[in-house]
Amino acid sequence: MLWNKWIQFYFHLPIIVRLLLSVCLIMTSFGFIIHILEPIHFPTTFDGIWWAFVTGSTVGYGDYVPLSNIGKIIGILLILAGGGLVTFYMATLSAGTIKHEKSLTEGKISFKGSGHIILIGWNERTKQLIRMMKDKQMKTDIVLIDHSLNKLSYRNNMIHFIHGQPTSDEILSKANIEKAHYIVITADPSLSEDEADRQTILNIIAARGNNPSVHIISEILTEIQQKNALRAGTNAIIRSNDFMSSLIYQALFQKNIQVTDIIAKTLEEQQFCINPIDNNMINQSFYHCTRQFLEDGKSLIGIVREDEIILHPPFSFITDKADQFIFLKAIK
Repeated sequence: MLWNKWIQFYFHLPIIVRLLLSVCLIMTSFGFIIHILEPIHFPTTFDGIWWAFVTGSTVGYGDYVPLSNIGKIIGILLILAGGGLVTFYMATLSAGTIKHEKSLTEGKISFKGSGHIILIGWNERTKQLIRMMKDKQMKTDIVLIDHSLNKLSYRNNMIHFIHGQPTSDEILSKANIEKAHYIVITADPSLSEDEADRQTILNIIAARGNNPSVHIISEILTEIQQKNALRAGTNAIIRSNDFMSSLIYQALFQKNIQVTDIIAKTLEEQQFCINPIDNNMINQSFYHCTRQFLEDGKSLIGIVREDEIILHPPFSFITDKADQFIFLKAIK
């Protein structure tokens, strides 16, 4: 009964583990046998095991050799049995490594980490985001979910790729969504704006259903779907069309200045932050608060009051305890 359980356990192990256990068992057995047969030349069991591993792997240092005929026969059997098994083990290990790398490239391997960022959709926006995170040397793991890619080299991109539909619970589970901190959902460029927004909302629903606490950032192209995205459970909406229109508007009136480059550089190197007002800045002028922020290496640019964004108010503007500060700080 016990033997049957051991056999079942053994054959349920991965083939690499089974081969390694078999190699260790055979080498240990031959090492013990040679120690019993020639205790003078192999004074300890470990000496016999060392000889067995060296001989079975065809290394052959020659520091221990059997001298009796029966010992030499044991050596021949070891070379025939152990040598072939070790070679097969190394070949299987190499093949397994290549297979794992191929499966990783094809997006078939589940992600086992935690605290990671999940990107949904492979496009120029996600490519640029990955490059920016790499340039800033962010240590957070990135998992990409995309159904249009057939393969993505981990070695060249350093992100974990999962191939499949982001609305599938199985695919989201492979991305270990339960332990993710952020999810970024970008619009599918192959669809029309309305279709892309509907797909994004479905992605939000699937993500929120699998992790109620994860922070979701989603790209919405049409104004009519922004409320639906919030209802679906997104935490933040990126209105890419509005942003692009604003850039074009700025460029229309700044012919001699690369205003779009300035804005892009600001977004790349500065972080926009919103914090509640400090007690020592309540009922103070905006000028006083601006100086205080500059001393801390931050740039105060506005105030949020009753959900209204007020950018660059007059220096005489007096703060209120319910206000929130809008400021810029360098991305480290």
